[in-house]
Amino acid sequence: MQAIEEFLTTWAAAEQAGDTTTLETQLTGDFTAVGPLGFILTKQAWLARHRHGDLTYQAFSLSEVNARTAGGTAIVTARNNTRGSYQGHPIPEATRATLILVGDAGNWQLAAIHMSFIAGTPGAPPIPGAASRPEARPQPSGGTR
Repeated sequence: MQAIEEFLTTWAAAEQAGDTTTLETQLTGDFTAVGPLGFILTKQAWLARHRHGDLTYQAFSLSEVNARTAGGTAIVTARNNTRGSYQGHPIPEATRATLILVGDAGNWQLAAIHMSFIAGTPGAPPIPGAASRPEARPQPSGGTR
């Protein structure tokens, strides 16, 4: 699991810095990302966000990381904490992410990522009907009652 943690640390640093040279080697050739609004990005589109300066981060980190392996695949769930902007517009400060890594203990690559808003966090859409349902109002931990 240490190799997975090291991979994730390097990946998060490369994302924050917009380091496309590192990201190019960390993403598989057929990498696919699904964003919190349902859009799909290929590897080249993911890298282009940084190359064109459209996406900038002041902060990018992972917390609440849970990783498990199955053969040559690692499945990671985490909270992605960010502060930044895309084309001058603020991005969500927190998403829940599922990352699929492939390879072996010494050579992981990111094959896919799927991100979802965390209800009640800055930048996320409101919880449908939350104003009329006290049990659905977000709690400080990001959960619901």
